[in-house]
Amino acid sequence: MKTKNRFITGYAGLRALAVIGVILYHLDPNRFMGGYLGVPIFLVLSGYLVTDHMFHSYEQKGSYNNKGFYLRRIKKLYPQMITLLWVCSAYILLFQQNLLNKLNQIVITNLLNVYNFWQIFNGQSYFERFAANESPFVHLWTMSIEGQFYILWPLVIFLLVKFVKHKNVRFWILTFFTLLSAIEMAALFKPGVDTSRIYYGTDTRFFSLGLGAMLAVVWPTWKLRQEVRPQDSRLLDIVGGISLIAILWMAMSPLFNPVQGFVYRGGMFLFSVVTTIFVAIIAHPGSHWNKWLTNPIFKWIGSRSYGIYLWQFPIMIFFEDKVKDMADHVVLYRLIEVALILIISELSFRYIEKPMGKITWVKTKEFFGKVANLQNTYLIQKAVAVLTAIVFVLGSAAIIKAPSVKAENVNDSPLARQIKKNRSQQLKDNKRLIKQAKKSNKGKKESKAEILRQAKVLAKTHPVNQEFEKYGISQVDLQLAQKIKVTAIGDSVMAGSSQNLKQLMPNMIVDAAVSRQLAPTIALFEQYKSQGALNSNVLVGLGTNGPFTMKDIDHLMSIVGNKRRIFWINIHVPSKDWQRPMNALLQKASQKYKNLIVIDWYDMAHQHNNWLYTDLTHPNPTGSKYYSAQIAKIIVEKGLY
Repeated sequence: MKTKNRFITGYAGLRALAVIGVILYHLDPNRFMGGYLGVPIFLVLSGYLVTDHMFHSYEQKGSYNNKGFYLRRIKKLYPQMITLLWVCSAYILLFQQNLLNKLNQIVITNLLNVYNFWQIFNGQSYFERFAANESPFVHLWTMSIEGQFYILWPLVIFLLVKFVKHKNVRFWILTFFTLLSAIEMAALFKPGVDTSRIYYGTDTRFFSLGLGAMLAVVWPTWKLRQEVRPQDSRLLDIVGGISLIAILWMAMSPLFNPVQGFVYRGGMFLFSVVTTIFVAIIAHPGSHWNKWLTNPIFKWIGSRSYGIYLWQFPIMIFFEDKVKDMADHVVLYRLIEVALILIISELSFRYIEKPMGKITWVKTKEFFGKVANLQNTYLIQKAVAVLTAIVFVLGSAAIIKAPSVKAENVNDSPLARQIKKNRSQQLKDNKRLIKQAKKSNKGKKESKAEILRQAKVLAKTHPVNQEFEKYGISQVDLQLAQKIKVTAIGDSVMAGSSQNLKQLMPNMIVDAAVSRQLAPTIALFEQYKSQGALNSNVLVGLGTNGPFTMKDIDHLMSIVGNKRRIFWINIHVPSKDWQRPMNALLQKASQKYKNLIVIDWYDMAHQHNNWLYTDLTHPNPTGSKYYSAQIAKIIVEKGLY
């Protein structure tokens, strides 16, 4: 297989780009929103190289060494995988026992290469992520898909070789199943519905592997001519350059944000197609891209890409659990995380992947013989054996203990129950309030002076919500809040306090739900506007779950218009690095738009962490009252009547 080995360096460069993208995505999924597309790169490469290798063997020898293939895969994948699972399990037992629940299931399903299916039925909710219960193993679903591919593919290729003699027919069979996979992903996607089934499913992700396999049929490495005309070489280089630019653009483009439907309705397939083209260019000896992607840095990252991919998420989860406030030291913390990932991946490569890749029964017996030697020799081997034994015992203890650990049901926490109850009430009340808004927005309105006069009288004769006066709002403002009309759209922070907002401002239309981000929610503002239910005062509570741009704000402001007053609650989410830049962007937007007023919840929450749940983001019952009172106070002071 000399031909294939010639191009392994270029593929290492492509793997390096993929793993860099994946790390950036996990470090900052909102800025590098398409970084998750590194996974299709790995899948396309696997599909191409494995299929190419097998077809070459059948053509050259008339057979394929399946036993050798499985043994090489086991030596390559399992030593680091097992090390990761047991080291992380030991760490969880010692330092983070909130992650013990279902640990045994996670370990077993990873060893059996079915973890992606387990993920579909046991995926984490919004509240689990905010309760510091995010699993350090969530990224391993890709390894299960690869494992399933390695197990089944020798049989698939054997059947194709035995029963399908024509290369064109083989190609179209692979094409059929590849397109079927992409179509299935698109068909199963439904807006607003959890995407776990299509994101983790082997059947809905096969198209990346299938495209690589298709390429192996029409672009076998051993049949590519090294001597090509200069103009053909230039064409290959140009096509490679265009495909690489397209890959980088898609990896950074908001269009490929995984919250967008386009990703599942062809976007991920399109990315895999472009990646397949680039792989083909790297493979061709007439192209210079293999040489251009071959450099010491890419070679180092590419050769250690498996370890980097395995260790990146556990390191980030464990590190960030100990660092509660990242917003003020984002760069430093990210540099520490990357350094830890690279150091541990290097150690794993040197002392696990490389030696275990060459392991034999003879070497194994020799090692244990040195460990059992009672003389004061072979101290390194003995130290390794002791350390391995400690990790194995602790990790095994964690796995054994896991079934008896009952995890806190964060989906049934006070906050989760309150949000669920509030959401149900919102949907019930909003039907009535939307009808009222349509009528009142067309009718004659009282002057603000008259409304204020009435509020002062009622404050003395018929006080309301007096229990809120101790939270910083006057009785006159409480009276004004009873009459003001607001349309409020927000995320879980607003959702957790909507019962208090509704008590203070009963004419408020509230539409707040978990996991919302600004860009996908803008259509909701248009919907309320088209219904005639976008009141003269608009309250926005978005930004907790991801950053936005000035372009997004401009889009929203064009919908709201300059005749309405928009109140935007800034964010307090210290575990996320977009907290400070988003609050700064809102201040900048308030200078740009005279009718945009920022409600400074960040400053209040920052000074009173006792008003927040342990996630330091969502107001607790006391904080909810301060949050709601502050919002009502500013809206009645600066709002339109």
